[in-house]
Amino acid sequence: MGKLIRAISKDGSVMACVVDTTDVVFTQERTHRTSAVVTAALGRLSTAAILMGVQMKGENDSLTLRINGGGPAGSLISVADSHGNVKAYAENAIVELELNQYGKLDVAGAVGKDGYLNVIRDIGLKEPYIGTTNIVSGEIAEDITNYYVTSEQIPTVCGLGVLVNPNLTVKSAGGFLIQLLPFADEKVIDVIEENIKDIPPVSSMFADGLTPEDIVNRLLKGLDPDILDETVAKYKCDCSRERVEKALVSLGKKDLQELIDTQDHTEVDCHFCNKKYRFNHDELRALIARK
Repeated sequence: MGKLIRAISKDGSVMACVVDTTDVVFTQERTHRTSAVVTAALGRLSTAAILMGVQMKGENDSLTLRINGGGPAGSLISVADSHGNVKAYAENAIVELELNQYGKLDVAGAVGKDGYLNVIRDIGLKEPYIGTTNIVSGEIAEDITNYYVTSEQIPTVCGLGVLVNPNLTVKSAGGFLIQLLPFADEKVIDVIEENIKDIPPVSSMFADGLTPEDIVNRLLKGLDPDILDETVAKYKCDCSRERVEKALVSLGKKDLQELIDTQDHTEVDCHFCNKKYRFNHDELRALIARK
């Protein structure tokens, strides 16, 4: 489990959110057995989803981030709730690429740059809110920043990072969001720009032992930050047999009967946790009877 804190400047003009997702991304990698570059890409996306998800207010609200830039990783999807929980999967878990020009994992090369970032907020209305922006870098943090500026007109700075060990385990992971409120003045903007000008990568700061509080104080240095709240971030799939049954029922009688006629049993895999749900013929007939 990781730690997330939200803080606000003393004058209320700047909000910062910082999360340590080392354990989250470690669990994610163990679940999906991703290659190093996909671990980094999906870890960044899940970290962003957590940072954005905790800003929702409803008990059952959820936020989905989907990015596909035409790269070899295919679609990457992360789903978070308002409590700091996240689940995710990559269309292609194994991608092998050379390091980029900076000697780092080539996340942009895995994600691609020709496509879209979709932000889907389900807050219990008849239809979810869907925001779509063009991918600007494929590095994910810049794409999140662009989404906020373009779709929500909120000046935002996003930092995301994942350090992967040579044995493919996760050394550190985390991220931050800084957002300016409408009445932030130029002096506050200057302070933020100075604070982040030479800041190390967020994953490096966590690897060096800094806490979310340490990083918040660094981001909001000179602005007297106050901690608003603290949340536990974790990788958690909420799939269940009941949910799978509802999905099967939605197929309709004809398709369910075809499954009975053509298969010894039906097995449904959860993309997010790889749990398998098996249904025999009698169980499928019972689902048909629900229609």
